[in-house]
Formats: sequence, C-alpha cells, structure tokens
Amino acid sequence: MNGVADPAKVGPTWVRWRIVALLMAFSYVSWFLRKSMTVAYDERIEETLHIDPTAIGTVYSAFLLAYMLCMTPGGWLIDRWGMRVALTVMGFGLVLFGALTGLVGASPRLLGQLPEGVTIAGFTLVLFLVIRSLMGVFAAPMYPAAAHAIAAWLPFRRSGWANGLVQGSAAIGIATTPLFMGRLIVWFDWPQCFLILAIGTGLLTIVWASYATDRPEQHPAVNPSERDLIAAERPRAQVMAGRGSWRRLLRNRSLVCLTLSYAAVGYFEYLFFFWMDNYFKKELDLPTSIRQRYSTVVFLAMAVGMMCGGWVSDRLVRACGLRTGRAIVPVAGMLLGAAFLLLGIAVREPEQIVASFAIALGAVGLVEAPTWTTAVELGGRRGGTAAGICNTGGNAGGLVAPVLTPLVARDFGWPTAIALGSAVCLAGVVLWRWIDPRERVAED
Repeated sequence: MNGVADPAKVGPTWVRWRIVALLMAFSYVSWFLRKSMTVAYDERIEETLHIDPTAIGTVYSAFLLAYMLCMTPGGWLIDRWGMRVALTVMGFGLVLFGALTGLVGASPRLLGQLPEGVTIAGFTLVLFLVIRSLMGVFAAPMYPAAAHAIAAWLPFRRSGWANGLVQGSAAIGIATTPLFMGRLIVWFDWPQCFLILAIGTGLLTIVWASYATDRPEQHPAVNPSERDLIAAERPRAQVMAGRGSWRRLLRNRSLVCLTLSYAAVGYFEYLFFFWMDNYFKKELDLPTSIRQRYSTVVFLAMAVGMMCGGWVSDRLVRACGLRTGRAIVPVAGMLLGAAFLLLGIAVREPEQIVASFAIALGAVGLVEAPTWTTAVELGGRRGGTAAGICNTGGNAGGLVAPVLTPLVARDFGWPTAIALGSAVCLAGVVLWRWIDPRERVAED
C-alpha cells in the first residue's frame, strides 16, 4: 500500500557469489605468483644470472616446504582471527615478497658491488631462498581460508560447487602462467614483471579487505533473504557432531584418513606439475612450443575437473546422502586417474598420450572440491585448522613426488616412475572407506 517492498518477498542478494569471485581471483593470483618464478627462470634468469638448475630447484622446494609447514598454523590463524584478516595478511605478504623478488633483479649496482669471492649467482640465490621461503609462509592460509569462507557464505548444497570454482581457478593459473608471464617478460623483462604483479595483487587485496566480511550477517549489503538462504541447510552438516577441542582433530579418524588420501592426490598432481614437461621432452622428444601447448591442455583439463567435481558432488549428496554422496566423486576420480595414467604410458602417439594424461589429471581434479568441503565439515568451528591439516598432507605428498620420481626413473625408467602415481592414487581410494563427513568435531 505504501510502496515499500515486503522484505520477505525480496529475492536474495548476490554478495555470497561476489565473495566466491574474490576467492577465485586470489586462488588464480596465488598460483600465478608461485608458477611465475619457474617461467622467469626458464626465460631469463638462467641466462642472465647463471644460476644452476639444481640450485634454483632448492628455491622452489623452499617455497613448498615453508608453505607446507605453515599450513596448519595458518588454519589456526583463520579460526582465531577470521578468514578476512587471514587473506588480507596473505595478500599484502604476497605483494611484499613478490616485489622483493623483482627488486633482486632490478638492482644490478648492488649486485655488482659484492665482496670479493662472493658471486652474483650465489648472492642472488641466497636472496631468492629467503624471499621465496617467506612468500610461502604468507601463502599458506589461501585454501583453508577459502574453504572456511565458503562454509560460512554458501548454502550447504552449494559448498562443493563453490570449492570447485576456487580450486579450478588455481589450475587455470597454472595453465596460463607460462603464456602470460612469458609475454610480460618479452615486453618488460622479469624484474619489472614481478613489480607489476605485486601492484595487481595489492589492488585485489585492497578490494578484498574493503568488501569481505567473515560472516553474512556482518555484511551491510546482505539482505534477510540471502541470510536465510545461507543458513537454511547448516544443521544438515552436523548430524553426528560431538564435543571436543581442536586437539580432537588430530584424533578424528575421518580427518586423518582424509589427510592421507589427500597426500596421495598431492603426489599424483605434483608428478604432473614437476615432471610432465620433462617426460614430454626426454621420452617423446617434443619441441618446446608443442610441449607448452600440451601442458596447457592438460592443466586446463584439471581446471574443468576441479569445477565439475564440486557441482557433481553436491548433487550426489542430495541424492545419496552425505557420506555416500561425498565419497562417490573422489573414489571414481582417483580410479579413473590411475587408469588413464597407465593408458598414457601404454599408448605411443603423442596426441593419445596427451589425451590420456589430460583425462587422468582432470579425473583427479574432481577430488579437490569434495575433499576441501569434507575437511571443513569435519572441523566444525575449527574448520580452518582442519583444512590446514588436510592441506599439509596434500603438500607432504606433493613434496615426495619431485624427489622420488627421478630416483625411480634412474633405476627403472620413466614409464615406471610415472606409473607409480597410479599405485599411490589407488591407496588414496582405499582410505575413503573410513571417511565419514558426519564425524564432526564440535566445541567443548
């Protein structure tokens, strides 16, 4: 009568999906910054600073080690201070150490005035080790915070889909970094590229800090319809909630098995991250341009798998129940990944090999969203810490793959070294027998 709309009849606002979009942007940028170091080395650093490939490998490993070790503390930070603060700190940390990476190469005068006996390559390597290790520390909260944010901001029936979008953005970052970073290096050279990336990351962080909140009820743009939509299905995730503190996370059978299973996924994925291009080069003898194109195809398949995995998982949960519905996608994904990895080794034509590898990595990509969603569900209010524990396992498995693969290849050949990923993947399948998302740890 008075022209004022009834709040109960107004449709929900879309703030929740804007939060997801910002998380996707952070996910893309975090992996772009991580991968950009390898591209810069391949395109410029090796020929200009003469750092040995083995030495630069220690820089990559230093980032991964710091990232892994700080994953669980990063989850604690999320539970203690909220995901908005955690991702803001992460963003500005990436800005600082991304810019410092560029400044190392932009200071030739400093590098030219080193003490006698200290080489430019050696001094630069030490700087890279320190800078990239600290960058790994600040990058650690990314995915636990994203999973925690999705649990707070999305209806339960959409949480897997949203986690898949965030994880898929990471794969798109991996796939596109060689192309985009390579082009930027041609235009500006590598030190300037890192400074440009730092500026872009800083702008994204400012947008996040000014727009995001930890919970929907804290955001001024969220209307009652959106709050009701988000909160409507939350009790469904607490079927078997028990009592206990965060220490019970380490004694929760489902979370322990989930962490070990995710370690198998990490091994499989890092096998591709570090050794697929080498396999294309040494075993298939493919030219550089074709290798890059094939690598992009494989990682884009992984992105599609990550995004689809969450969408399919959400629908299976509604159709089959929480435990069965959540397990179907990871089990099927790892089985398909193991099978197509073996097929990729057996076939001979490069196109067939790439197609098999793309299906294998895309299938394992299906596992990501259900895993992250389950980790947060198991953690309850300690969801950030639970996700951090789970991702620690994933990165621990990932750290094994770069080291073990060349050792197996040296003694048994590259096909056997690659095929080992299938065996590890099958072990991850078995562990889902003891994973139940309903075994949630609640507060005392």
